[in-house]
Amino acid sequence: MKAAPLKPLGFATRAIHLDHDPRQHEGALVPPIYLTSTFAFESTEQGRQRFAGEIPGYIYSRVGNPTVALLESRLADLEGGEAALCTASGMGAITSAIYSLVQAGDEIVADQTLYGCTFGFFHHGLARLGVTVNMVDMTQPDNISAAITPRTRLLFCESPTNPNMRLIDIAAIAAIGRSHSIPLMVDNTYCTPYLQRPIELGAQYVVHSATKYLGGHGDLLAGAVVGPDEDIQRMRFFGIKEMTGAVMSPFDAFLVLRGLKTLALRMDRHCVSAASLAGYLAAHPAVAGVAYPGLPEFPQYELARRQMAQPGGMIALELKGGFEAGRAFMDALNLCTRAVSLGDAETLVQHPASMTHSTYTPEEQAAHGISPGLVRLSVGLEDVADLQADLDQALATV
Repeated sequence: MKAAPLKPLGFATRAIHLDHDPRQHEGALVPPIYLTSTFAFESTEQGRQRFAGEIPGYIYSRVGNPTVALLESRLADLEGGEAALCTASGMGAITSAIYSLVQAGDEIVADQTLYGCTFGFFHHGLARLGVTVNMVDMTQPDNISAAITPRTRLLFCESPTNPNMRLIDIAAIAAIGRSHSIPLMVDNTYCTPYLQRPIELGAQYVVHSATKYLGGHGDLLAGAVVGPDEDIQRMRFFGIKEMTGAVMSPFDAFLVLRGLKTLALRMDRHCVSAASLAGYLAAHPAVAGVAYPGLPEFPQYELARRQMAQPGGMIALELKGGFEAGRAFMDALNLCTRAVSLGDAETLVQHPASMTHSTYTPEEQAAHGISPGLVRLSVGLEDVADLQADLDQALATV
């Protein structure tokens, strides 16, 4: 074993080295990929003991795999949680976690702005099971207390929200939940644990689409949930094993582990470039407004400074010409890529009203903060001068 460090290791060091000693793996610097569905037992008794949970060890890759387990260990450590469960997608993490926490007759209080598929799961999937989701504006904490009933079992939010960048005061919401013995679950996809750690702010659970910044290269689908060990094991053996089957493959775990090695470097670059572009866009005559937590004029600027280490790599901007201006701007881009998702090396731009939220009625879009001219930018790792030049020529057409 490696000697214990003299002082706590930093974020990037843990993301690269935690729980892997090459000397225990034939000197392999990179953790091995265990591409196996099942695991052999030395005896029937050993098999019985593993199934009974009396001894550690692997049984079947649907409930545990060494490559996936290493990723789970690192994510739990980086988020400051007891344990983690990795899944086949971000929605796999959300569904597996929530199926394990609620049942028919229960209620969830959620923020009014959510990723479209999370919204669909809450209002279509959970509704079929008799679970009610009450959506409120969580930027006003008093709304949460008013929405809580004796049947409320969970609070849920994103911060920043997708796609309009509203911030939720995680510590304040978590405190309200604690006063009612109701846990808070936070989708931390936009920030990653490098920029924000909701568990340290009082949240009970954190979920991720690891497809995004954690993977970082647009070449995988993955998700994760971090929380108390007892709850994570219930999610593993009920939520995944018996409900969703949303199992992460060992190869995708290997890719996310690779992504974690450069997460700190990438997030620093995303943030620097986004801050530069946000300032440029805020001053452009074709832009009605920019939502970016690093701008002093951002309504929740002080909250961003309190709970985020940096303002992130996501920008929402409102074009003065509304829906048609959004489409024209999108079609004029050359370097920036018209695509959903986020957190890739490439800068990705999408128009929610005609893309991710096009299935909403105009009334639903308005209720959930999706305006016709809203455009979302996931700022990539390209040279920022090249990105600004592309944005500039596209805005000239609006």
